[in-house]
Amino acid sequence: MNAAFAEAAASLIGVRFRLHGRDPVTGLDCVGVVAEAMRRAGTEPVVPAGYRLRTVSVSGLLPFAQANRFEPVEPPDADVVLVMVSPIQPHLVIRTSGGFIHAHAGIGRVTFLPGALPWPIARGWQVPASLHSIGN
Repeated sequence: MNAAFAEAAASLIGVRFRLHGRDPVTGLDCVGVVAEAMRRAGTEPVVPAGYRLRTVSVSGLLPFAQANRFEPVEPPDADVVLVMVSPIQPHLVIRTSGGFIHAHAGIGRVTFLPGALPWPIARGWQVPASLHSIGN
């Protein structure tokens, strides 16, 4: 687990949810939480635009992982996990000690989900050990 990344994500708990949100002042969605955690951990992420909240394919989020040099890993070792909260809704969550941080649309905030994930896992990635190296 990338501790700096997980700590940066934890600092976002309580931030308002906003679809396509990229600024913690106005709100974040799941991609925004990952991107802002990366910023707070020391790098400027490459962030996708134009993806939809509901889709049957995870393909819209895969370029986000590639562009930011996330390494594919099995989910128990993943920093970022792509889950399917429904058959038509992919969602990114960040693994931390004891659970996961994510933007919860229903609650309207970035929250901590303790324990195991309640959703099927589609993919998992580790963020680079040194986030400072992305884009350099």
